[in-house]
Amino acid sequence: MDIRSNEPYWLIKNALAKSYPSLKEDLAAEALIVGGGITGALIAYKLIKEGKKVILIDRRDVCNGSSAASTAMLQYEIDVSLYELIEQRGITCAVSSYQNCEKAILDLKKIIDEIKSDCQFEFKKSIYFSSTKKDIEFLEKEFEARRQHGFKVKWMDRENLQKLGLIAEAAIESESGAVMDTYKFANDLLKYCSEKGLKIFDRTELKSVKEQNEIQIASTKSGFKIETQHIIFCTGYESVETLTEDIVTLKSTYALASEAFPQIPKAFKNHIYWNTSEPYLYFRGTKDGRIIMGGGDEKFKNAKKRDALLPKKRKKVLPRNLINAFQIFILN
Repeated sequence: MDIRSNEPYWLIKNALAKSYPSLKEDLAAEALIVGGGITGALIAYKLIKEGKKVILIDRRDVCNGSSAASTAMLQYEIDVSLYELIEQRGITCAVSSYQNCEKAILDLKKIIDEIKSDCQFEFKKSIYFSSTKKDIEFLEKEFEARRQHGFKVKWMDRENLQKLGLIAEAAIESESGAVMDTYKFANDLLKYCSEKGLKIFDRTELKSVKEQNEIQIASTKSGFKIETQHIIFCTGYESVETLTEDIVTLKSTYALASEAFPQIPKAFKNHIYWNTSEPYLYFRGTKDGRIIMGGGDEKFKNAKKRDALLPKKRKKVLPRNLINAFQIFILN
């Protein structure tokens, strides 16, 4: 599956961090991880910590799928607001989901410190804003739900937001947020795990899996086999290629990175931003003075159709939302 266009910022910035060999022999392990992105790296880290014998394979060079194109905004919020999730799933399930997402950011920082990754991790406050009055009531309900259940949030009105340079009606400021270089971290984590015993093979594509005497036998397209007790698929969007049921509808999303400014606008020093629109827009700054933005989701996964929309999406996302909604160029 062609899951991204062009060469993303993180890949150009870091180049090819490390290359691994392709599989050239039959092997065996307790667990096989399919997919060498951020998810596969974190799963590998957990299993290696538990003393498991693990093999990881990826059809590309590791970390060269979606992990290379991430905007790397770390937020505890999921796609369903807390108050709506409480209505759908109950207080215990909903609140624990948000709490675990918040905890994950802190746990990630611990791993970064442990492996000494220079992935430019920074804690940031998150601004969830509305540019229209019609969403103020929604934000008020969400703010109250988070406040009641112990999340550190602050209500921001139009005047407060204008001090940041943001033209919006209202917003929730959350204490728990962060940014990082996902591509660099995933590569650093895989390198760390490989030094602890993880066997990594890139340019190695899974062809088929069959079960024999309670053992999973994974065959690669190059004709080699891996015998294992467990296979863990960390293939992100490409999981639809192995799922037997149609349980998800993929979308195409768009992200861009600006040129580097001589001085990053002060509004990006301590905050990351996303809004209540459908589809929502999100943006943040980088240490080297760039602005990364994303959004404009479309309900299709066709790569040619996606790529054909790049010029249109660039014009739509950048001028209207970055220049008009956020007056970054007059803040300094």
